Amino acid sequence: MLTQLTVSNYAIAERVELQFSKGMTALTGETGAGKSIVLDALGLAMGGRADAGAVRFGAKRADITATFDVSGIPEALQWLESHELDDDSDCILRRVISKDGRSRAYINGQPCPLAHLKDLGGLLMDIHSQHQHQSLLRKETHRKLIDEFAGAEDLAGLTCEAWKAWNQIRAKLAERQQNAEESEARLQLLRYQVEELDRLALESGEQEQLEQDQAQLSQADAILHSSHQAALLCTEDETSAAGLVRQALQQLEQLPVAIPALADTIQMLNEAQIQISEAGDNLRHFVDDYEADPARLTEVEDRLSAIYQMARKHRINPEELPEFHQRLSAELAELDGGEGSLEKLEAELEIQRKGFDELADKLSEARAKAAVALDQRIAGELAQLSMPAVQFVTQLNRNGQDEPAPHGLEEIEFLVSANPGQPARPLAKVASGGELSRISLAIQVVVAQTSTTPTLIFDEVDVGIGGGTAEVVGKLLRSLGDNGQVICVTHLPQVAAQCHQHLFVSKFTQQDATFSKIESLDDQGRISEVARMLGGVDMTDHTIAHATEMFSKGQATHH
Repeated sequence: MLTQLTVSNYAIAERVELQFSKGMTALTGETGAGKSIVLDALGLAMGGRADAGAVRFGAKRADITATFDVSGIPEALQWLESHELDDDSDCILRRVISKDGRSRAYINGQPCPLAHLKDLGGLLMDIHSQHQHQSLLRKETHRKLIDEFAGAEDLAGLTCEAWKAWNQIRAKLAERQQNAEESEARLQLLRYQVEELDRLALESGEQEQLEQDQAQLSQADAILHSSHQAALLCTEDETSAAGLVRQALQQLEQLPVAIPALADTIQMLNEAQIQISEAGDNLRHFVDDYEADPARLTEVEDRLSAIYQMARKHRINPEELPEFHQRLSAELAELDGGEGSLEKLEAELEIQRKGFDELADKLSEARAKAAVALDQRIAGELAQLSMPAVQFVTQLNRNGQDEPAPHGLEEIEFLVSANPGQPARPLAKVASGGELSRISLAIQVVVAQTSTTPTLIFDEVDVGIGGGTAEVVGKLLRSLGDNGQVICVTHLPQVAAQCHQHLFVSKFTQQDATFSKIESLDDQGRISEVARMLGGVDMTDHTIAHATEMFSKGQATHH
């Protein structure tokens, strides 16, 4: 449930702080006063598209914060916990929009992607707008409403995923069938190439080791000569490195007095003598053990030649051969009886089709049951809205030969018969503007009654409605508020008179700047606002009396 909304420097609102409670809240005010600010701000808090032009003139950024009590919303609590954003029973959505158009999103003080605001916002609020009238003319909207009413959104999602899997295999199979000759030629080439590479059997890192071996074997004489000379220079005579170090030590050891400052130097010379002696020993062992192997050199050079020739043949670097071999082997395995073979693809296509059919049949059954219940519920609401003769029909048309489609096996369309005896026709071809407005409201009220979303927002859904019907609309919205939280923008006094909480939106000018102001009205303020909505600027005693009666009746009806 929405508990608080804070809006700073958005549109003409410099600073607005609103408290919300359970029940029905009405927002009223003159046209252009800024009623849309609240709903637009909530839309941004839910991840809606940001517009730099919405930042108040002269301000650097707009800041919107919406606070919700999520203690009674298990889905939201689970979402927050899974994203490590949970914070007791409160949830704070924040959106900051800079004047350059950039925006930042936060959940419980933590920066987050905009998609997270949309996902979480969808669990907290549902906005019904008069603009949805136009969306009601589209079949995809009809399908979405039926699935929501049936509680089959997850099943519809699984069906769509099953269709994608089936369609992917179907496309792959069609491509293979279309290119059968090319595929066979490719298969033969792959077999030949992989067999060649199998015979070469080049291991990763082998080429580098062979090149090192070749370098050593081809320079064996030079290596032996240089190593032998180095051994002589280390230890063989008095002029060797070891002999010279020994002479230096003797000179220092013959000093007439001990010099503490030379102790480290003497130590280093002793260590150097040991190191040089060990190096000389190692060199002599190396020379004694080293063998020039012409046969091994020939073997290494032949192996390298085969590797270089294979790399040139495939126009790649020699070091790329092992990975290239692996890639060709994988492609061959897929084409030659693997997952990419015609037989395997045909079998997989059949399996995917069965999986889709099972899900689609369940979805069709759920939709058929929901359609009957929805039609009955909407008929009841239309009767209350002074449209008892209108027949509402949810039509489910099966696709030709039950061909799989992303959204199941049927097309869904809302039909209406405006007058008795006339056949039901598509909503767009029958309903007038006023009729469409009332039908839209009936649909939204019915769907909202089964919604698990705790906060429902209605933006001027009562446009084109008046008289006694307007009073019924107020009762419908009030009844929804009795079971949760409803926020509605309205121009109808009959609706405003029945709300639990009334927010009045006005604007004023100060020092050549326009400001929006939103205040919560007490009972007397509500009567005055209802009177304004009834009679305009000039209020007569009759208008006040009428407003008082309407307000009293609207509140008493629900006690």
